[in-house]
Amino acid sequence: MSDVVYLDTSAILRAVLETGTTPDIERQIGEARYLVTSRLALVESARALIRLRLQGIAEERLADAGRELDAIWARCTVWELTPAVCELATQVAPGRALRTLDALHVSTYLLARRHLGDVVLLSTDTRLKEAAASA
Repeated sequence: MSDVVYLDTSAILRAVLETGTTPDIERQIGEARYLVTSRLALVESARALIRLRLQGIAEERLADAGRELDAIWARCTVWELTPAVCELATQVAPGRALRTLDALHVSTYLLARRHLGDVVLLSTDTRLKEAAASA
């Protein structure tokens, strides 16, 4: 396990919304010395909570999830969607059908790895993990 972990939105939401069902993800988040994520993850997570509210999920559960997200964000270094991230996203994994938001996550992860060295990508999205591995 690396000391530095890049959190994709899928991993964050799985850990927060399905607590106890993904012990490995929760352990990696808990044990990481340094967490990195994209500004995109904050937006995606907030939108996920809005979707759940519209689906009728209990406000108490959403409030708990919001507090857990805030605790994760407090530990994260948030990388912005800079021109460098966006430029790399236009070119990353050209042989894969990577969705736009996933390309932005992969690009942010790759730039973090360039700057920080050994960074583990924590994601539950197979396409995103495969694209990052091939880049």
